[in-house]
Amino acid sequence: MVQGVVVTSFIAVSDASKEAFKTATLLKTLSVNSLITGQSGVGKKSIAQYILPNAPIIDALKFDELLSTLKSNSDVIITNLQNSPNLLTLIDTINNNNIRVVATAKYHLDNEILDDLFSVKFDIPPLVQREEDVTELISIFCKEASSLFGVQNELNRESFVADLSNNAHSLKRQVMIAYLLQDIKDTELMAIMEQFLFDKIGSNSDYRDFLYLYEVPLIKSGLKKFKSQLKLSDKLGLNRNTLRKKIADNKKYL
Repeated sequence: MVQGVVVTSFIAVSDASKEAFKTATLLKTLSVNSLITGQSGVGKKSIAQYILPNAPIIDALKFDELLSTLKSNSDVIITNLQNSPNLLTLIDTINNNNIRVVATAKYHLDNEILDDLFSVKFDIPPLVQREEDVTELISIFCKEASSLFGVQNELNRESFVADLSNNAHSLKRQVMIAYLLQDIKDTELMAIMEQFLFDKIGSNSDYRDFLYLYEVPLIKSGLKKFKSQLKLSDKLGLNRNTLRKKIADNKKYL
């Protein structure tokens, strides 16, 4: 397995993440303000904590708390800068109190005043562009899940398609669920379904509308196991045309 640089929860195996880590290491030695951009779950806050390990972390939306923190600390990490309700006041407070700031934002902020405040800006690419980091993160999340759930079975990597829709957040959730489901009991599965359905049922067509929750996984697992509709219809005790109709009815999930 490729060994990466671990910065709290930030993984640097790919060239892009190594470059971000190199920039962060340089910033640790410089008394300048910096802005880190990138999607949710790419490791912005972890890199910010690496640069300023002892600084308080405040979300830009918590404006009053943020202003108070800026007046009582020499170093501050500001997250979600794009959500700040008053950038001018924020910047004035930073400048007037001579604060060192590392900020994060989900996208590039086109603002001349911010350009003057932040001497260094750099972007962390999404995980879809950092394939080596994904492999390393899966290994780390598998170890966490194995320890948490007491499951020794390894994740089947061949059939595992990483969910990177929310970068590390969605990937970790996916791995945790995969491990949780390895030894799930039927009573536990039914309890999950009960909780899921409790707030959703209430119309006179609920039985028909939610039948797909049973039929889709049954059909998908059956087709994967038996490889043909003919064999599956026989195993399920269904007429082949009935199975075909159910597949057509649920085509958006299959």
